[in-house]
Amino acid sequence: MSVLQTYTNPVLSGFYPDPSVIRVNDDYYLAVSSFEYYPGLPIFHSRDLIHWEQIGHALIRKSQLDMSSRQSSQGIYAPTLRYHEGVFYLITTDVYGIGNFYITAEKPEGPWSDPILIPYGNIDPSLFFDDDGKVYVTAQNGTDVESHIIQYEIDIKTGKALSEPVVVARGDGGVWTEGPHLYRMKGFYYLTCACGGTGSDHRALVYRSVNPYGPFEIMPHPMLTHNQLPNHPIQNLGHAELVEDAEGNWWTMFLAVRPVDGQYSVLGRETFLAPVTWSEDGWPMVDNNEGTVQFEMTVVRSDQNAEGNLFDEQPLHTSQVGDAIASTSGSGLTSWRDDFDEEQLNHRWAFIRTLQAERVSLSESPGQLTLKGNRHSLKDAEPSLFIGVRQQHRCMSVTTELCFAPDVDGEEAGIAVRLNEQGHLTLGIRMANGTRVLTAAAVDRGEVSILSEVPVTGERIWLRITANEWEYQLNYSNDGTTWWNTIAHAAAHIVSPERNGGFTGALVGLYATGNGVDSQTSAFYDYFDYKISE
Repeated sequence: MSVLQTYTNPVLSGFYPDPSVIRVNDDYYLAVSSFEYYPGLPIFHSRDLIHWEQIGHALIRKSQLDMSSRQSSQGIYAPTLRYHEGVFYLITTDVYGIGNFYITAEKPEGPWSDPILIPYGNIDPSLFFDDDGKVYVTAQNGTDVESHIIQYEIDIKTGKALSEPVVVARGDGGVWTEGPHLYRMKGFYYLTCACGGTGSDHRALVYRSVNPYGPFEIMPHPMLTHNQLPNHPIQNLGHAELVEDAEGNWWTMFLAVRPVDGQYSVLGRETFLAPVTWSEDGWPMVDNNEGTVQFEMTVVRSDQNAEGNLFDEQPLHTSQVGDAIASTSGSGLTSWRDDFDEEQLNHRWAFIRTLQAERVSLSESPGQLTLKGNRHSLKDAEPSLFIGVRQQHRCMSVTTELCFAPDVDGEEAGIAVRLNEQGHLTLGIRMANGTRVLTAAAVDRGEVSILSEVPVTGERIWLRITANEWEYQLNYSNDGTTWWNTIAHAAAHIVSPERNGGFTGALVGLYATGNGVDSQTSAFYDYFDYKISE
């Protein structure tokens, strides 16, 4: 028996772009891009495609990934997740690093193998296992309007190419034909890819052929786009992945953006879900400027798949802080607090490029997170000490209790909102000319602005950053309960990629720095509280 079920997009909010999804029996698994953040490639699990629980990261060891020299929005680009004969495969690109590679695991939560390199392609590689035992890599190649899709056969044990790459698609005349996925279904090989860049002209194209190398015919119009709906609240739709559920219904997971006033989004590119219908002549269809992809979606689901969220927030510890990050909870649609009383860090936390385990501790002061800053600040291209979680709501607040008594000029620690080196906000205690001050600062287009400073006498202070669609408020309290002082305001667009570039969204978190020298003073954080206010 079927029932109507309503769900809310995005199904994975915040900076979780380039979704790749598979079904294994009654379970669904999802991987997303991570760019310069470590650990790399978050992995999620679901039983209904709507409610997602993170179960780990695929890249957790230096032998898999060394991004210490990567710039922001470099690192790990769009992955493709696949499953074949009891093995999970995850193929991706380390941009400006080792290039295209894949890793394998017996379980989606890992452990995952070290990289197996492949020889051809630029970005966005995908794997396809054909019924005759052949394995194909489909990948983007070329640049801009010359961007196209290539395909070749590999030995899945070694990554060695068994054929020369063949061009199988050149897009529809737009820029950046990329993000390819090859499927075999309904008597055809179907090839999906993105086109138009990741902005407002973004779209998903579909091709089909009776042979894996084509020739491919292109569907006359995009499968998915809002590129002619400038006033629609959901924009930049594309990079779509197809998946069939256990009842034979087809779906697509794709990235999209929720711009504020049609201008910017600090949340970045998020993961959305929509049903796929098939035309009479055998083409998959989602939304070609019809506006049917909405925040509130109503779909037909069986009783088995319409029971709501199947998961509670239960921590799943996997390893020590120095090796990986533990795994908990769902898609981030709730308020959340970390009291730092576990032996491992919660899976939500991410570092810039590398962990710096010697400067991060949960044991130096049990029940607190201890950070000891290096010489780099958030405006430096080198790895600074920042630990953040993805901002997943336009209206929210983050609060922490900080104990920090710097003795050396330049030492600083506090709370921050980070997009990249060009755009971020900080609120922290800093030693300046022998005096401790609470400093609110903004970096916009690389230029530093001190928004406000007040003297600090004690070692303990409560810090809070509150956000709405248009601005952030930077606040502090001397006791954390009775009175909060607003020290500064900053425009939200400062931490949006539309303003300051890149492919990511904002992270909110904690930082420490020596501003030119390694800090000798530890900063102790008692908790981190993320609270929805919308």
